[in-house]
Amino acid sequence: MSGRDLFCQPRRIRRGAALTLVFASVLVAGAATGSFPELDRADRKSASDAARTALAADRHEDVAKAAQEALADGKSPMEAAERAVSRSGDRWGAVYSQGEYEEFEEALDGRYTGVGLWARRERDGRIEVTRVAPGSPAAAAGIRGGDRLRSVDGQQVAGQPVTEVVSLLRGDATDAAAGTQVRLGLQRGTHAWTKTLRRARLSTDSVTVRELAGGITVIKISAFTKGVGEDVLGAVRRAPAGAGIVLDLRGNSGGLVTEAVTTASAFLDGGLVATYDVDGEQQALHADPGGDTTRPLVALVDGGTMSAAEMLTGALQDRGRAVVVGSRTFGKGSVQMPSRLPGGSVAELTVGHYRTPSGRGVDGRGITPDLEVDQADGPTAVQRAETVLSGLGDD
Repeated sequence: MSGRDLFCQPRRIRRGAALTLVFASVLVAGAATGSFPELDRADRKSASDAARTALAADRHEDVAKAAQEALADGKSPMEAAERAVSRSGDRWGAVYSQGEYEEFEEALDGRYTGVGLWARRERDGRIEVTRVAPGSPAAAAGIRGGDRLRSVDGQQVAGQPVTEVVSLLRGDATDAAAGTQVRLGLQRGTHAWTKTLRRARLSTDSVTVRELAGGITVIKISAFTKGVGEDVLGAVRRAPAGAGIVLDLRGNSGGLVTEAVTTASAFLDGGLVATYDVDGEQQALHADPGGDTTRPLVALVDGGTMSAAEMLTGALQDRGRAVVVGSRTFGKGSVQMPSRLPGGSVAELTVGHYRTPSGRGVDGRGITPDLEVDQADGPTAVQRAETVLSGLGDD
């Protein structure tokens, strides 16, 4: 599993995995979130948004009442919210303080506060730095890919889930501001050292593009933040003519669904991407026409592929546009909606589910690849994707 120090899951929130407004996603792989168009600020006040919000009003009202009762019992606003959501029995229910929610929304806009590290947990439990953002505090401190992260603020991180490490890097809600300090214990070979960094406001780099031998283009999407769809469209246009593309969605735990749909539009000539229901009301998401429908395409996935990333994968697979390679995806296909609770916190509760173009439900099932690969998070998966693309190019 891999992750980076943005879209961090605050440790004191019970949410277990939800991270968005509508169509929330899990942070198991330390990446992002998932959300239907309502999360896009331009769509929030639309008539359809208002209608869906009304349909979910009773559910949210019950939780709000429970939160109010907890407050009357002397609980803090966050304790009251967590108790209310917990008692709702909602597997994907989530609560945020007002500040955490604002930070989360900023992250979806492509900004975050952190030190600029990507990391993953090795089989032996070690936490290894996989990438350092150029111009970040980590880069300025001389940290580089392959370094081992031993501790954060004196707490040993070996064996911990990446999400917990990301949370430590990011800091609690009270100490996660730009300029706050975080002390890292690091190791490179036999050399171990400690370095204190100051967190900074950084821009996300959710899309990275590289070219392999033979002109194959690998487009890695870590999260569907604002602008990702256009970045993918541009990458496809610039790719060598006729050469294949590997769309790497490993560890992508979702994001703005509007961006996932725009990404689908890069490879489809219009048509259905997904359907979803909110309290029984059926809706559909469609790609824009004009996408590249002939270029060989492989979608690379793993157990950290979730939510909006699963929606995109399912659309490409169902419509015969991509060969899916890797391991079964996570299985997060439910729709959440937000509301304010007494005390200022925000609760998100499940109100529906989405389906792929063929009608498959994803929640709790995930998507099975066309070609399963052991250790789908390693370099072998990319090699298998290259092999598949070579075969597609011969057809």
